[in-house]
Amino acid sequence: MKKDDNIADKIIDLKRKDLKLRDQLISQGKLSNGYDEAMEKLHNSNAAILNEIIDTIGYPTIQKVGKEASEAAWLVIQHAIGQPDFMKKCRGLLEKAVAGHQAEPWNLAYLTDRIAVLEGKPQLYGTQFDWDKNGKLSPNLFDDLDKVNERRKHIRLNTLEEQTTLIRQRAASEGQTPPEDYDKRQREADEWRKRVGWMK
Repeated sequence: MKKDDNIADKIIDLKRKDLKLRDQLISQGKLSNGYDEAMEKLHNSNAAILNEIIDTIGYPTIQKVGKEASEAAWLVIQHAIGQPDFMKKCRGLLEKAVAGHQAEPWNLAYLTDRIAVLEGKPQLYGTQFDWDKNGKLSPNLFDDLDKVNERRKHIRLNTLEEQTTLIRQRAASEGQTPPEDYDKRQREADEWRKRVGWMK
């Protein structure tokens, strides 16, 4: 299939807008204290645009839109946390794409984990991190460290211990800080997940 450059450019632009806003929030010290209203609005808007594209061309595989746009699409999906139906739809499409060697297995691992965490379930690959009660970035709930590392190895990811070190170094380099009130942030996150439909 011939790569569609116009669609590819459109998807890449969604990613650029996402990362630009994230950088702004980091510089303002607003990234750790809950889901910023402007970020939520952009994530939902990006998801709606990408959903229209997917309804037109199917999942944006490397073959359809090129590597850069395919990975940009995955980032938009990964950040569409206010859209449970859309994320689950994309997970199904991504499973088929990975099975057909048209998408990267690690993309599916991250999306599978993100959905599990939002649903309050243990993650399989340990890709999702959040601030813990001690003010450290740590992996969200996972089932078993040995099993997690075996799954990570299978899709050519580093160990969870190595990834934890990298995640904490990156957060420090970006000047990220823990939430001011951990318990309040957790309560608000649970209320939000119930409101948008991840939890009952």
